[in-house]
Amino acid sequence: MKPLRKAVLPVAGLGTRFLPATKQMPKEMLPVVDKPLIQYAVEEARAAGIEQFCFVTGRGKTMLVEQFDVAYELERTLAERNKQKELAALQAQALPPGSIVSTRQQVPLGLGHAIWCARHFVQDDPFAIMLPDDLMLCETSCMKQLADAYEATGGNVVAIEEVPMEHVSRYGVIAPGATKGNLVEVTGLVEKPPADKAPSNLTVIGRYVLMPQVMAYLSKMEKGAGGEIQLTDSMAKLIGTQPFHGVRYEGRRFDCGDKAGYLEAQVAFALAREDMAPAMRTIIKKYA
Repeated sequence: MKPLRKAVLPVAGLGTRFLPATKQMPKEMLPVVDKPLIQYAVEEARAAGIEQFCFVTGRGKTMLVEQFDVAYELERTLAERNKQKELAALQAQALPPGSIVSTRQQVPLGLGHAIWCARHFVQDDPFAIMLPDDLMLCETSCMKQLADAYEATGGNVVAIEEVPMEHVSRYGVIAPGATKGNLVEVTGLVEKPPADKAPSNLTVIGRYVLMPQVMAYLSKMEKGAGGEIQLTDSMAKLIGTQPFHGVRYEGRRFDCGDKAGYLEAQVAFALAREDMAPAMRTIIKKYA
């Protein structure tokens, strides 16, 4: 079994729900407290032992790669001004040379198409998929929880959570099989089903570990829900040929593609930090 060392981050979206803020700035650069969403995702992956990253980008999104580049002038200025704390924070986020590559998704044909664009990066290796819009607050990195499940099962793994039945039409939904601890066997997958046809209320969130064979199905460019090439449809075709499990992850997810979810994330992440919690509690009391 190959180790999990690669991650694909599909970041080509336009961020229309956050206009006008995202007119020039990628939505993945929106900060939660003092770090952009893209950095949270990369740090989560690194905590799981992932070393190589592929950003599937679109036009005007070079800022995402530059976030992890060395800013010589800025670092020199911080050093000259003896701002060691700020300098250390910048240097801690730096990645080794060659750790990040990017490729373009020229046409927005869906998540499945975005992942297919990274096929040459993936090659024959298992790989993680991370959607930065889903911001995770976990004691153990959510991706580390999935990486551990991959090592235990040797197959495909997705993070899952329960939602009210009236919300299942927004997600990919699993048909559950045998359950062992936090692992749930996946016997079927369907993308955005109506509530009366959903196999369960266990939904897939934006964290996956997939085998490279999924690329063969994605390459067929078959359109699914919404007329897009759905990742869920190709994942479903792996069921029965490879181990496939859902992980009931421990932690909390914040949907930062939604304004209300993004605002809640600001509160939760500030309260989780010793340096910010007192100020956030004071603010909450002021507006309660």
